[in-house]
Formats: sequence, structure tokens, C-alpha cells
Amino acid sequence: MKRSVLREKVLQILFQMDLADIEIENAIDSVTEDENFSEEDLSFIKNRVNGSYHHLKEIDEEISQFLKGWQLDRLAKVDRAILRMSTFELMNIEDVPVKVTLNEAVELAKRFGSDQSPKFINGVLGSMVKANPQWDSKGQTVTE
Repeated sequence: MKRSVLREKVLQILFQMDLADIEIENAIDSVTEDENFSEEDLSFIKNRVNGSYHHLKEIDEEISQFLKGWQLDRLAKVDRAILRMSTFELMNIEDVPVKVTLNEAVELAKRFGSDQSPKFINGVLGSMVKANPQWDSKGQTVTE
């Protein structure tokens, strides 16, 4: 399955967990149970959901540094979920190029966020990347 579809599932799971305070496994099951995912696809989803959840404090601190005039808890839940998933990927997933992470985040924001979400998401993540130049060398030989 395309990774963009898998990221959409990760977004849905993180959104659900934020909205209803659902346990990780229950949230994953509710989004994935009716679809036929390969083991590799499920691993991709679980890696990002578990990673985003278990590194939430660190991720939220990173995001908060780049929210000019905003507080994380005041963001739309979908925007917050996109930022958390993307920040986890930027900070922890070595084989994904920065441009792929940013593009996927903006595409998810276009699909699920408000009219302002894509620009907002791009601005926050772009500022993060500029402040963390070590991320620029990630995934240079991998294409998605």
C-alpha cells in the first residue's frame, strides 16, 4: 500500500486518540480492522503511532517552539495530529527525506484540515527543519 495512504491511517489513529483518549491498540484496531494490510504496512502504522505517542512530550516541546502566537492545546486537533506525526518522522525516521515528510503533511492538511491548515503546517514544519539542519541529509537515497 502507498505510504501516503498509511500516513492517512496514522493521522486518523492519532486524531482518534487525541479526541477520545482511546488506548493505542484500540485506536489502531478501529482504523485498521476492516482493511487488509500487509505485515509491513501494519508495522509502518504501528511504528509511527507508538513512536508519536511514546515521544509525545518531546514532540510537543519541539512543535511548541515554532508556534508563533499559538499554543499547542489550542490548535485544531487534526492540525495537531499532523504536526505530531510529521515531527516524529522528522526526528526519528532516518530513511524518509525531509521533503517527503513536509509534502505528505501538507497534502494531509489540504485533505483534512481547514483552508489555512496547509500553509500553517508548512510554515511550522519548515521552521523546524531550518532550525534542525541535521535533518536535511535524511533519506537522500530513498524515494517514496
